[in-house]
Amino acid sequence: MKKMADFYHDALGLPYRSAPVDPGWIEFDAGGTCFALHAIPPRISRQINITTPPRAREETPIKLVFEVDDLDGMRRHLNARGATMFEARATGRGQSCDGLDPEGNVFQLVTALPAAD
Repeated sequence: MKKMADFYHDALGLPYRSAPVDPGWIEFDAGGTCFALHAIPPRISRQINITTPPRAREETPIKLVFEVDDLDGMRRHLNARGATMFEARATGRGQSCDGLDPEGNVFQLVTALPAAD
C-alpha cells in the first residue's frame, strides 16, 4: 500500500482526500472525483506476482486515465521517479501515453481536451 500511495501521491501529484479512515484504504482527490486504493485479501494477493520493474497486468478491464496539461513533462517526471512509461502517441483527441504503476496496473496520461465552444 505504501508504495502505491507514494506513487499516486508523490509521482502523479494526487492530494490525499482525508486521513486514512481504515487500515488498507487510502483516498485521493483526483480532480473532483475520489480515487481510492485498498488492500486486497492475502488469499488473493498471494496469487499476484509483482515484478521489478513491473510487468503489465493487462488482464484487468480497468484503465485509469489522468488528464494532464504537459504530457511530455509528466512522462519525464514519472520516468525520473522509476515509473515504466511507454512512448506517447497521437490519438483522435490529442496525445496519450500508457504507463505502469508499481504493481503493473496500466494507466494512461492524456492531454487535456480543449474547452468546447
